[in-house]
Amino acid sequence: MDETRAREVLTAAGLPADGELLALGENAVLAAGDAVVKVGRDKELLARAERELAIGAWLAEAGVPAVRPAAPEARLVECHPVTLWQRLPDAVRPAEPEDLADLLRLVHALPEPDFALPRRELLGGVERWLRLAGDAIDPADAAFLRARRDGFAEASAELVPHLPPGPIHGDALPRNVQVGPEGPVLMDLETFSSDLREHDLVVMALSRDRYGLGWEGYQPFIAAYGWDVRDWEGCEVLRGARETASCAWVAQHAPTNPKAREEFVRRVRSLRDDIPDVRWYPF
Repeated sequence: MDETRAREVLTAAGLPADGELLALGENAVLAAGDAVVKVGRDKELLARAERELAIGAWLAEAGVPAVRPAAPEARLVECHPVTLWQRLPDAVRPAEPEDLADLLRLVHALPEPDFALPRRELLGGVERWLRLAGDAIDPADAAFLRARRDGFAEASAELVPHLPPGPIHGDALPRNVQVGPEGPVLMDLETFSSDLREHDLVVMALSRDRYGLGWEGYQPFIAAYGWDVRDWEGCEVLRGARETASCAWVAQHAPTNPKAREEFVRRVRSLRDDIPDVRWYPF
């Protein structure tokens, strides 16, 4: 789904379609007056969109600073799930790793909600992303990622956690935090799960290894959270699983984005050659 299609869906939904495009990834996120509209890629994501709204309401009740729903239900419009969210005030500064750590401590202290959270199926989207990539990627690369997925899925099932399992964000990066006038706010709730808390911490460890986060950024994160996941013997397994998923995620953009194709090839090559510090670039 591209920006044009997202705006067509908004028009079909009777919503303003001329607002600013805020993000384009798994969802298209656009401003619509005082609200923000998320348009999902396909109808398979409707249940996840409905759960994301429930999570937003639950976090509000728990007092966790996070985005809040502007409407209680998701709509399926021309096979795309559409949800409305309250628009956040403009950021007063970029989010720092320690802002994320503070929010994760709040989330990781929460008990289970009164509705079921899924497991963090980190590798669950790999097949769909590779299918969306189609002929834009080498079939041998797709087969390689499927084999990695299967191996890390089996290894992940055997992990013994250091932290008590429970609610997690699932994609814990500073880009999913906005710092407004009243402080940091957690965004992008679609991957909220109930699983190993270590999932949320491995993300930043991988950022240090793959995405150019220096020690000066990583150290405040572990200081604010109070523990370094790299000291856990299961860290490399979760890291490998996330690398596999992140590589496949980029593949879905390859048919329409030459830079995504280049990045996909870079990532696959580094995994094939087992070079853990080749720089990856975010999408």
